[in-house]
Amino acid sequence: MPAVLALAAHPDDIEYVMAGTLLRLRARGWELHYFNLCSGNCGSLEMDATTTARTRLGEAGAAAALLGAHFHPPIVDDLELAYTTPLLRRVTAVVRTVNPAVVLTHAPVDYMEDHMAAARLAVTAAFAKNIPNFHSDPPWPGAPGDVAVYHAMPHGLRGPLREEIEPDQYVDTTGVHETKLAALACHQSQQGWLAASQGMNSYLQAMDDMSREMGRRSRRFTHAEGWRRHLHLGLAQADIDPLALELNVDPTGIGAAFPAST
Repeated sequence: MPAVLALAAHPDDIEYVMAGTLLRLRARGWELHYFNLCSGNCGSLEMDATTTARTRLGEAGAAAALLGAHFHPPIVDDLELAYTTPLLRRVTAVVRTVNPAVVLTHAPVDYMEDHMAAARLAVTAAFAKNIPNFHSDPPWPGAPGDVAVYHAMPHGLRGPLREEIEPDQYVDTTGVHETKLAALACHQSQQGWLAASQGMNSYLQAMDDMSREMGRRSRRFTHAEGWRRHLHLGLAQADIDPLALELNVDPTGIGAAFPAST
């Protein structure tokens, strides 16, 4: 069975922008893997860092279980995620262990550095998947096979300089939206934090609004997730597009993945 690895920065990032696509792939028989690089330790105004990290680890584990995904624990604290060789070795070990056919990760430009660092680490770890002379931590042999990397939409649907970002492809998440909401609701500790730090009166409503906006832009779906596909060079032998191959299965357009240009 093919595997998909969702690789994001913080607990709840996967649920915001990737979980619908994961659920669609699970329905097609794919094995799901869930990997937040950061502990989430900074995501509270009430709890100390250790308590926050422990709380958010439990919430993320519950969300992964609800999605039916294998859980991979975080490797670094919030705001300490950077594109460094030691972290790249650790991310590469997970990528080799999973040997995914698809990696879902953040936009290469986003509103915060943790997201962008996670995207860079995801791409290079996928590139290094079958390079045996690059040593992972812990050591793991190179994993052969093509991999396709997809970048999610940034939060706010804009880059850090306020530029609008448009996807290459929309995935219909209407049929799995309630499960996606339930997975996000596992992160109960974040309501107060996001309201205070980012003005989100409801983090569930914020995700709902974003997926509805993607659905509106698709001109086909009620809810959708937008994706941009990374260049295949160094990752696959040909210009492959597994999301379109797996999810564009309904000629009526219901429950399919479609290019943004159509």
